[in-house]
Amino acid sequence: MGEMPMGKGHEILQFTNHVIQGRWFSLFASFLIMAGAGATYLFGTYSKEIKSSLGYDQTTLNLLGFFKDLGANVGVFSGLLAEVTPTWFVLLVGASMNFTGYFMIWFSVVGKIKKPNVWLMCMYICLGANSQNFANTGALVTSVKNFPESRGNLIGLLKGFTGLSGAIMTQLYLAVYGNDATSLILLIAWLPAAISLIFVYTIREMRVVKQPNQLRVFYYCLAIAIVLALFLMVVTLVERTVRFTHGAYVGTATIACALLFLPLLVFLREELGVFRRKNIIEPPRVSTTEHPPVPVVVVVVENKDTNNNLKCLSFNDIFLNKPERGEDYSILQALLSTDMLILFVATFCGLGTSLTAVDNLGQIGESLGYPTTTIKSFVSLLSIWNFFGRIFSGFVSEALLVKYKFPRTLMMTLVLLLSCIGLLLIAFPFNGSVYVASVIIGFSFGAQLPLLFSIISELFGLKYYSTLFNCGQLASPLGSYILNVKVTGPLYDREALKDLAKKGLTRSSVKELTCIGNQCYRQAFVILASVAFFGALASLILVARTRKFYKGDIYKKFREQAEATEAEMASTNNK
Repeated sequence: MGEMPMGKGHEILQFTNHVIQGRWFSLFASFLIMAGAGATYLFGTYSKEIKSSLGYDQTTLNLLGFFKDLGANVGVFSGLLAEVTPTWFVLLVGASMNFTGYFMIWFSVVGKIKKPNVWLMCMYICLGANSQNFANTGALVTSVKNFPESRGNLIGLLKGFTGLSGAIMTQLYLAVYGNDATSLILLIAWLPAAISLIFVYTIREMRVVKQPNQLRVFYYCLAIAIVLALFLMVVTLVERTVRFTHGAYVGTATIACALLFLPLLVFLREELGVFRRKNIIEPPRVSTTEHPPVPVVVVVVENKDTNNNLKCLSFNDIFLNKPERGEDYSILQALLSTDMLILFVATFCGLGTSLTAVDNLGQIGESLGYPTTTIKSFVSLLSIWNFFGRIFSGFVSEALLVKYKFPRTLMMTLVLLLSCIGLLLIAFPFNGSVYVASVIIGFSFGAQLPLLFSIISELFGLKYYSTLFNCGQLASPLGSYILNVKVTGPLYDREALKDLAKKGLTRSSVKELTCIGNQCYRQAFVILASVAFFGALASLILVARTRKFYKGDIYKKFREQAEATEAEMASTNNK
């Protein structure tokens, strides 16, 4: 009886507990949460259902798109909440918002409730989309703090899984509900909320400890993610030419889920190595009169330091006596800095134009005469190349930064210039140009987010990263509102009214206002391309301002912190 606690069963139990409490399983849970946090990118797939079932014109639909973008990008509340509450509470709030918002949209579209006012639909989609910020804050921010020396790789992976979210959920809804776009809204309502509830206590901040194989593990995850993306891309292209049975959809969804869970095997192997190094499998012999020591595997830190958050700063502290770049800025010091202002302008131009293109992709395909199945292919291709953009900007910018001191700010400039090409391909379409435009816009849109989040963490520190990275993307919904609702929507509707006039009809004679032809989006997307080019020029100013900073060793203090933690743990174990 006395030997049972040290048997195989006890070792397995210890290892299971070690894995669940470990930073690698926390990262795996973050992968799954981020893979369910991309519902906003599917708006182009189900927006047609909203437009037809509720009788909206394009301007009204674009207004919904704006509130979707507003909710998705105004994450200040989630950031401030994360400063004073534990991560599990942030994830729970996000799950409840996601379910409530999208479930009410589904209720409205299928007619289970009376047709709501437009402002109420705007509120529903804003609430549902805002839940994405709680997933970002809970999963992404916590993971960056747990692996600060690989933030570019990590942000690229996490945002990459979000970029694949649209294609993954498309396969799942086809497998579960069949080809019914209204059911996609229902899936968006319950699936991300369920994932957050399952892993709500798994994701938490831990002390920084050096992981010997950290970079290799991230590259394994990168390989798995690329295989998943390529699989989804092939399936998307095949679905366009071959009619899938329901069983085939179930098969493709099963393979996609298996690839999504494959990083867990990599993490289990890594945790087994950590487990053995901690001498847990074969603990030292002790006398029968003493209780065996219980090894400490993970030290969890949830330091919210609310006193420092509420610390008042003088005018000089905010505007004149700011820390050096890379040190911990206060929230006000960062938000009122010139660097953040330039980032705001670049984000307004870059993400604002990209979001406008994403939200109108369904109607762009319709205006150019593409069938519904092809339009869905555009949306899925954009989602997949969104992933490649995030992965590329995360891993490539990290490698270039470490090896050649190539600033991330310069890569931001190059990405914005690339987006101009995609926007012009829509303004001046030719046969197959929308396929190319979907790839370019998806890639450039995806690449901007990891760069933005990484630059903010590098310039302003990690102390208030929960709030600052959410504030950093506030320009995105503003850009979406001006460029989508005030520019693109009215210009489209004007062309649609011209078409009606040629047919001798008026707006009151049709339920849905539709424009067909190359001219529908030409003027709007020429404007968008010009705005994106201006954003690239603005980001060049930030390149010049931060050139000296990126020439230095920006990760030095995190290496020193990890070494100090290791020395402290070694000293404790020796005692």
